[in-house]
Amino acid sequence: MARARRYETAASSRWWDAEDGRRLPGGEAHAWEQGTDQTACGLSLYRSRLTRFPAVPWAEALPESGGAADAVRRVCPRCAAAASGRRGAHPGWRRTHPRP
Repeated sequence: MARARRYETAASSRWWDAEDGRRLPGGEAHAWEQGTDQTACGLSLYRSRLTRFPAVPWAEALPESGGAADAVRRVCPRCAAAASGRRGAHPGWRRTHPRP
């Protein structure tokens, strides 16, 4: 059985939250898996100049979460699709009457 991937956040900018006293993502947010140098959509973190936020889970960077997404202006749609975790929610497409 495949292990569930745990994504953190990488973003194009950062800001300092005075209440929590920690750095939070801003700008464009991407899903990133620790131990890799690329986002879930395939962008290189170094070449794209994205900052890693290992303490911010991907779910908190989404605007609907209300978590650490105060300064996030855009969520990468490809990363959102890859990190949504809905792959096992329904069976994929399957041909019912294959041709001979």
